[in-house]
Amino acid sequence: MTLIRRETEGDAPLIHALHDAAFATVDYASGTEAAIVDALRGSEDWVPQLSLVAEADGKPVGHVVCSYGRLAGERILGLGPIGVDPALHGKGIGSALMHAAVAGADALDEPMIILLGNPDYYGRFGFEPAARYGIEPQEPDWAPAFQVRRLANWREDLRGRYVYSPGFDAQN
Repeated sequence: MTLIRRETEGDAPLIHALHDAAFATVDYASGTEAAIVDALRGSEDWVPQLSLVAEADGKPVGHVVCSYGRLAGERILGLGPIGVDPALHGKGIGSALMHAAVAGADALDEPMIILLGNPDYYGRFGFEPAARYGIEPQEPDWAPAFQVRRLANWREDLRGRYVYSPGFDAQN
């Protein structure tokens, strides 16, 4: 059985190793996902309530984090990285983490979550092209994969260019 819970203090090195393994063979990965999580954890943009661990048999097997970026000067959640132990792909762990992150953000009264990812995959969680709502990525060539999930506190006035937390600039 897999349990979804908040990250705890001792999880950091295990989460780092998990993201290294999860992205080791992914063509589109930057190779810096674990370093990004570490950098976010030490920043003012970190949202500890939305750093979620999927645990099986007492060890982390998946992780997702949301952190604050900026949209027209306002703090708005960005989701990612999200990673799952490669040996457990296809078992629903990533989906469980996504549902928990979306529900948690909604419970915190956030207006939306932004992410960069495969539209075919993330569309099943209610993500839509951000351009539809007047939201642009910090890098124009990201536009086809740049998406938003509107939440209960959605506001139509939230428009403009979204810039991720500086933690995303982390290097190994």
